[in-house]
Amino acid sequence: MDWQRFAQRMAAMAHDLLEQESVAGTLERIAGSATELVEGCDAAGILILSGDKVQTLAMTGPLAEESHRLQERLKEGPCFDAARRRDGERVFRIADMTALQERWPAFAPRAAELGIGSMMGFLLFTDDENLGALNLYSRLPGRFTETSETAGWVLASHAAVALSSARNHAQMAEAVATRHVIGEAMGILMARRRIAENEAFNVLRGYSQNNNVKLREVALAVCEQGALPQP
Repeated sequence: MDWQRFAQRMAAMAHDLLEQESVAGTLERIAGSATELVEGCDAAGILILSGDKVQTLAMTGPLAEESHRLQERLKEGPCFDAARRRDGERVFRIADMTALQERWPAFAPRAAELGIGSMMGFLLFTDDENLGALNLYSRLPGRFTETSETAGWVLASHAAVALSSARNHAQMAEAVATRHVIGEAMGILMARRRIAENEAFNVLRGYSQNNNVKLREVALAVCEQGALPQP
């Protein structure tokens, strides 16, 4: 591999990631970059694991989603393992899906039937509730080498930083929007009921707690209907 050219393309990808306007856009760009930067990569996808439920967040084609669904059904596979491990191994590789696999005996032969010759999984992010992995696929066995694994790991590590930044930005934007909606709902209640600001907030909070509805949803309903919704 021409590592100088790889570094230049990584720098260009980093610039592209910073220009993405959403978490979804960041994820799609990361998946697309894998097929551009890692030798032998025909398809890529990003999954998120919540408990035993797998959700495909980004993919370059149906092969990735089919693999994610297969791993979810079997609760087995390199990407599944990469997403579940917080410590220790963070990269998993199957060089030849048609060869006997002691570690993933159920997954490997079924993946081969899907048209996967070899694959790798990289831990991408973790938080309190979810874990994610970047998954790379080749239709031919033996396509992923040590060099491919190194390139994939560099991409995954770099992408994880960009993704974390995008997710934090999205959370901040949502928090600001929520604060604005709650403020607007409080203003409506203050005007209609002739109550003080703290009283208006307590009305919203009390409704939220008593009816097990998120505060933001209560505020949205007040903004849309001009009053508290019927329980």
